[in-house]
Amino acid sequence: MNLLAIETATESCSAALLVGDRIYARSEIAPRRHAELLLPMCEEILAEAGVRRRDLDAVAVGRGPGAFTGVRLAISAAQGIALALDIPVLPISSLAALALQAPDNGADVLVAIDARMGEIYAGIFRRVDGRLEAVGEERVMTAASLQLPAADAWNVIGTGWMSYRDAIAAVLPAAPLWAEGERYPQAVDIARLAAPIAAAGGGVAPDQALPVYLRDKVALTIAEQRK
Repeated sequence: MNLLAIETATESCSAALLVGDRIYARSEIAPRRHAELLLPMCEEILAEAGVRRRDLDAVAVGRGPGAFTGVRLAISAAQGIALALDIPVLPISSLAALALQAPDNGADVLVAIDARMGEIYAGIFRRVDGRLEAVGEERVMTAASLQLPAADAWNVIGTGWMSYRDAIAAVLPAAPLWAEGERYPQAVDIARLAAPIAAAGGGVAPDQALPVYLRDKVALTIAEQRK
């Protein structure tokens, strides 16, 4: 299977190509340059792998949550590629992709991406029989309002840990077993999560690939900024 994956929901812009068991990838931390970098990245990895666009079987995409413009860009790019090639799209949670980077040490994973305006995009994940499973719904909220299920230990990953470390630490039952704030969702992990779905014949038509924003409000009003 030839599976192209793209992820631009955060400051990181990345693309990956899964060819059988081999992955080709590009990634760059480049805020505000995603539109410039994404398609050239895709072309580079296709060329490196010797795969033509028409040889692709599916496109996986980080569906968010994350920056509005970044999520829209990824979804639009995936839709355009898939529509032109008549192949399915596999929308994958950007939070789940980030959770995959946490170590498999028996702890549950709290993913917290800085959503600006004093909030985080939060998701909780657990490994069950080697598979990553979501625990509850993904949400946007203040770090102080986090409500965590019972767990023996926690890993914490994402830029929310950098921005709201004290508030997140206050709601954890103990210090995290492992924590890393300078991590971003990557297309490599989007591809890994999408691969078994694609192998089982999953995916949706391009026009059914929808972004997940979790909130409609993009910025503070002038009055709110003055508070």
